[in-house]
Amino acid sequence: MAMAAASAGSEPVEPQSLKKLSLKSLKRSLDLFAPTHSLPFAPDAESKQIRVSCKVNAEYGAVKNLPSDQGRAQGKGAAAPSNALALLGTQDTKDAPREGTSNAIIPAPLMLPKVPESAVPGKNTTALSIPGSSDRFSTSALMERLPSRWPKPVWHAPWKNYRVISGHLGWVRSIAFDPGNEWFCTGSADRTIKIWDLASGTLKLTLTGHIEQVRGLAVSQRHTYLFSAGDDKQVKCWDLEQNKVIRSYHGHLSGVYCLALHPTIDVLLTGGRDSVCRVWDIRTKAHVSALTGHDNTVCSVFARPTDPQVVTGSHDTTIKFWDLVAGKTMCTLTHHKKSVRAMALHPKEKSFASASADNIKKWSLPKGEFLHNMLSQQKTILNAMAVNEDGVLATAGDNGSMWFWDWKSGHNFQQEQTIVQPGSLESEACIYALSYDNSGSRLVTCEADKTIKMWKEDLTATPETHPVNFKPPKDIRRY
Repeated sequence: MAMAAASAGSEPVEPQSLKKLSLKSLKRSLDLFAPTHSLPFAPDAESKQIRVSCKVNAEYGAVKNLPSDQGRAQGKGAAAPSNALALLGTQDTKDAPREGTSNAIIPAPLMLPKVPESAVPGKNTTALSIPGSSDRFSTSALMERLPSRWPKPVWHAPWKNYRVISGHLGWVRSIAFDPGNEWFCTGSADRTIKIWDLASGTLKLTLTGHIEQVRGLAVSQRHTYLFSAGDDKQVKCWDLEQNKVIRSYHGHLSGVYCLALHPTIDVLLTGGRDSVCRVWDIRTKAHVSALTGHDNTVCSVFARPTDPQVVTGSHDTTIKFWDLVAGKTMCTLTHHKKSVRAMALHPKEKSFASASADNIKKWSLPKGEFLHNMLSQQKTILNAMAVNEDGVLATAGDNGSMWFWDWKSGHNFQQEQTIVQPGSLESEACIYALSYDNSGSRLVTCEADKTIKMWKEDLTATPETHPVNFKPPKDIRRY
């Protein structure tokens, strides 16, 4: 009862809504800051003096410190009426008429003399200066422009599409060439592998056995074997004399995205979504080693005869060099910012290129030193790349763009856009794989519109009809 009486005696608390509180806060802010809102700052004498002196120096710095006789001449000229005409001149014009008439011509005192053509200096140029001139004009050196040290691109003929092959019932995802250069095979999302005649483009054979799309293919140079890998976690070895599977390699925990054959020993390398590059003995089907270290899908791999014998690229944006004997990483390249979906080893030079959505980078082997970026950006996800012996690098993107580059200089000399076959969506203009044949004169692309397109150089093109439009880069990135 006492508590009730106490509460009855005290003043009732007014309920405050959120809207009312915010209005109060707004009113308090307006009372604090509204009187000075949009008003200029109070004038500051010192800052005004600094500003005026800067303007005076900028405008009259050239004539502040004149020799005495020139100063008198200027003084007499200044006494002339306002329609005086100023002429550009040098100090030699001191003896010009000094009469202060209404049409006085006042020589402008301190302009640089025109340098004759023959006097243009070479690389060790010294600065020209004029007595009595201000510091503002004393460092106008004429420097010869140094030629760029960037290599000039070699002229390459443009490439053109000469054949379109259809036959697959799904996206065409992978390609490999016969060592004898007579046929090539393609793997597709329709779960088949088709073998095509290179010269005529006709279908020779269809191999079935995978139960998911075929993501990787490789043809052995020493045996009559074809190797395939797919999203069904299977890696198969096909004997092309019997046209059937003779071995399967089990061990991947998820889809297999890429595979490569070692050039000198009977070893197969496969990489997939389980972030591991696995090494297999071809004959015994033994799982030799698992190259672990990537944090995401291994989507590109190639092998070489000498260390680093295995190089892998991954969705974790890194490229790793592997010691095949020890089964350990030799080196990790972390320059890319996006997935490294494709790599291409140069057939002659000790270098390779890697493609990512951010850039195409070139590296030296065996140390993996960064050489340079290609000079343009394709600005799409790059799925495939290949380079031939002539130094023509081809890169293919998710938007159907195919760009051709000069390997030596990184200059992009041709940009092509694939055309989808009739009945396909524009979004199916996507190139998943591409490869040169063994002569380097034919390029074959595998596309999302279920077609295979063949390209060759335009033999009618000359350096006059297709000139190289090359500008060397101004700044060279070190990474």
